[in-house]
Amino acid sequence: MELKDHASGHFSMAVVQANTSLEDQSQVVTSPIGTFVGIYDGHGGPQASRFVSDHLFSHVEKFALEQGDLSAEVLRKAFSATEEDFLHFVTRSWEAQPRIVSAGSCCLVGVISNNTLYVANLGDSRAVLGSTRAKKSIIAERLSTEHNAAAEEVRKELKSLHPDDSHIVVFRNGVWRVKGIIQVSRSIGDIYLKKPEFHKHSLFAHYGFPLVIRRPILTAEPSIHVHQLKPEDQFLILASDGLWEQINDQEAADIGIAKRLIRAALQVVAKKQDMSSADLHKVERGARRNIHDDITVIVIYLDNESINRQAKIPPKCNRSVHYTCAPIDIFCPGGAEIDGPP
Repeated sequence: MELKDHASGHFSMAVVQANTSLEDQSQVVTSPIGTFVGIYDGHGGPQASRFVSDHLFSHVEKFALEQGDLSAEVLRKAFSATEEDFLHFVTRSWEAQPRIVSAGSCCLVGVISNNTLYVANLGDSRAVLGSTRAKKSIIAERLSTEHNAAAEEVRKELKSLHPDDSHIVVFRNGVWRVKGIIQVSRSIGDIYLKKPEFHKHSLFAHYGFPLVIRRPILTAEPSIHVHQLKPEDQFLILASDGLWEQINDQEAADIGIAKRLIRAALQVVAKKQDMSSADLHKVERGARRNIHDDITVIVIYLDNESINRQAKIPPKCNRSVHYTCAPIDIFCPGGAEIDGPP
């Protein structure tokens, strides 16, 4: 997507698809409460990420209007309400489409309201703030907490919550997994890992470990970071883990443009596979998932004057503008540059 306006400045957005069905969903909403950004990295199918994209913002807006302002508690309520809504949807749908009980989604949300940035996260997507310092260089600061069993602190948390389950985390196929199945410990969905009536289905017998659930294994409780924006804060990068598997925080901050970030990640992928960019481009969606994940990137550029004016928007105004982005294939023969915002 070309450079677009939001309530606090401009943004760039790009998506590249690896799965047969795109499991990443994303949105930017500019509304009276501020700028809302969401990246939803689905797994087990696209149903959960699509559901979150359709419902989460409306809950944020509803609770913010009821409370009179945005807050961390508003975001917690919105995540909880979205989880409950998805549970009801699964309960109505699962007999006709049983695999929906294993559909889940990581959720990364950024909201800018009244000169304050809120970042809420479930799973392993990531938000990185790019700020300038005295020497005018860009410094990367991570603003999200990730919930992936690869992190020792996440494994310790799971073991402390489930002391009677020796299989709560299992090292399988080269990575740590919750119950030997899933890498993330927090999500929307994954109902079969939260409700006993679903995990008993024969569909899940092939995983190898008995799914005896005494209490929910995963949670939909987000980690929330609140940051007061400063004049040196230049932009915020939000991306699914498909990006961060290829480049680090500082590398991303040094690039700072959504489609250039995806191009950089794909160049790393091609190099790892000993492929040319042209050969990677030829790999079909579905087969490409064996090489890299879906990647979604949104970069929010911060205009301090716009952010300060934002507080003056009438609170009863109900006009919202939604943006979503379709997947693209970025291919530049001969390493040509991709156009982007300055």
